Amino acid sequence: MHIWLMIILMGIVTYAIRLSMILFLGPGKVPPLVRRGLKYVPVAVLSALILPAIVLSGGQVDLSWGNARWLAGIIAAAVAWRTRNVLLTIGTGMAALWILQAAFT
Repeated sequence: MHIWLMIILMGIVTYAIRLSMILFLGPGKVPPLVRRGLKYVPVAVLSALILPAIVLSGGQVDLSWGNARWLAGIIAAAVAWRTRNVLLTIGTGMAALWILQAAFT
């Protein structure tokens, strides 16, 4: 029961935070400076989620050639930079990770 109460309360808090911005600014009245900054939020969040999984191995930073995730991440970053295609980047990164993991084991 305690866990469900915590989940419900956090949902209410999250909803209240989002609703407060709509009520404070009004729908569609986001200042241009804020709108320009919000454009970079998805990239920043995705980077913050992915980078630790790529560079950490056993709780330690591992930037060696033996880290399959690091190498697959470099390959995926190169594909993203060159093509700017999200699906191709994800597919290439996954394929590179599988191939490198198979090669290293």
